[in-house]
Amino acid sequence: MSQPLMPESPKTDSLKIYLINLDRAEERLAHMQTKLAEAGLDHERVAAVDGATLTLPHPDFDARAYRYLHGRRAIPAELGCYFSHVECARRLLESKASHALILEDDVTFPEDFRRLLANALENAEDWDILRLSSVNRGPKFPYKRLPDGRSLAIAFTREKGAGAYLINRAAAEWIVAKLMPMRLSYDIAFDLEYLDGLRASFIDPVPVGQRDEPVSQIQVNIRAAKYPPTRYLTVLPYRLWLETSRLAMRFWCYTRFSFRYEPRRALLRAVPTVLAVILGVDEVFFDH
Repeated sequence: MSQPLMPESPKTDSLKIYLINLDRAEERLAHMQTKLAEAGLDHERVAAVDGATLTLPHPDFDARAYRYLHGRRAIPAELGCYFSHVECARRLLESKASHALILEDDVTFPEDFRRLLANALENAEDWDILRLSSVNRGPKFPYKRLPDGRSLAIAFTREKGAGAYLINRAAAEWIVAKLMPMRLSYDIAFDLEYLDGLRASFIDPVPVGQRDEPVSQIQVNIRAAKYPPTRYLTVLPYRLWLETSRLAMRFWCYTRFSFRYEPRRALLRAVPTVLAVILGVDEVFFDH
């Protein structure tokens, strides 16, 4: 069982560390246990739900919504992944800790990972979900400087991957209550926190590498799970709404944080942009 993390600052909160690992993935477990021990981090192993053991229909899987919103047939490994992450959130709520670090067993993290976590928790008032990994390379917009050349940042576009992230109890309650039954893949579903008034940030540069192997177990089955192109008649409008609302809500959040923590820098950015839009020369800024 993991113990609350006692980081390098007395201001940080207690932290549970949950490592998701399939029973049959013994080599991955040994590899991650070595990494965490070297970092001085106690953890609790969460036996991943093995998709191969699930049968459909499943009470925690909304197949109709998954088809119309996600455009795919069910992938058992994806269901197992989803339920495993929800179980981690549930365990946080059952504990007395205020935050949890959730890790998949195919990630790599830096040597100063323990200090990074301490710095993140010292700034926990700014986020409900703090993402430490991504499989995308979209830009992150920093709003608050952290030690060691890092920043808290916000992504305006979708970022996939859930290899490593921190959550507080509010986020855990949201995951358990609002993300069930499953309607999307997990890394898409938990990237929609803004729809329920939660705040998600990244540490930038992204410190945790995700996926030591070139292709995940889920990706192997994605092509076979896709429906014909006509299914996108429902998927694309839904995704357009998500992307539009994500951009609006996170831009607003970024603006508030920027003026709170770095008002001079935010003003220097905002004034030229507003003037450029008014004068109709914004393409000069956005094309360079």
